[in-house]
Amino acid sequence: MNWQGKRVLVTGAGGFIGSHLTERLLALGARTRALVHYRADGTWGWLDDCKYKDEIDVLAGDIRDRDSVAKAMRGTEIVFHLAALIGIPYSYHVPLSYVCTNVEGTLNVLQTARDLAVERIVHTSTSEVYGSARYVPMGEMHPLQAQSPYAATKISADKLAESFFLSFGLPVVTVRPFNTYGPRQSARAIIPTIITQCLSGSSVCLGNVHPTRDLTYVTDVVEGFVLAAGSAEAIGCTINIGSGNEISIKDLACLIGNLLDRTIVIQEEGERVRPEKSEVERLRADIRIALQILGWKPSISLEDGLRLTIGWLRGRLSGYRPRTYAL
Repeated sequence: MNWQGKRVLVTGAGGFIGSHLTERLLALGARTRALVHYRADGTWGWLDDCKYKDEIDVLAGDIRDRDSVAKAMRGTEIVFHLAALIGIPYSYHVPLSYVCTNVEGTLNVLQTARDLAVERIVHTSTSEVYGSARYVPMGEMHPLQAQSPYAATKISADKLAESFFLSFGLPVVTVRPFNTYGPRQSARAIIPTIITQCLSGSSVCLGNVHPTRDLTYVTDVVEGFVLAAGSAEAIGCTINIGSGNEISIKDLACLIGNLLDRTIVIQEEGERVRPEKSEVERLRADIRIALQILGWKPSISLEDGLRLTIGWLRGRLSGYRPRTYAL
């Protein structure tokens, strides 16, 4: 696709993946509008640091408010929907907030896109909708299992997107990233949790260290989104974006320690352990559809991606609280 002058909207543009995607679209020449969550201090999240800051059309609003969504979407051709509440542990405490943002917010996006006849919607899913792997690698037809309120709301959002495609012909593509990591990720995620603790001491406090995760660097994930928006064959499809590999949390912590040339001691902390049946024990993506339909595969190895992430975090440690458990 020729992105030069293409009118696009990114919801959740101030967040981790959303800010990287916004920068990529601007670099490609797209006329990019960013819907960021309204903050009283007027800040735009990670877009405050964007090198293309003066080129972004930023609107502050709330995905739960359909008027905000309609104002942001009007005049755009392609919509990347990334706005969501994503912290799994926090969803145990405030599940209604997740329903309002992830389910009702997605419904607002889909209904508005239908009303405005947008050219393409790229909807963001998550590997958490699969629950613990029943087989690996996990293809898009793997059964869905909501092992947290967060996962339940993302399954609901995915099914709403599917229903709007099947019922109304809305041109939706669902991109299902596995575990994304890289610069700008919050402390609630496992890789910033490990790296910041390693940089600030010799011990790392974690929850369950035995689950495995499939980790993909953020710029690779962003390329998956861009390719999904440009592929006619992808319309109506759900597409995994992952590395096709898995690593346990324990081995990941040891790898990060090795990259930092540090010997670390792993300590289990009770408050970080998720309820037994809620913990997703194993994730490993089957990415054959991404390769077949999008021509996508990851280009950055785990070790290289971790080095890039370590380098970014090293200079921003003051913005994190390494010893505080972030929900």
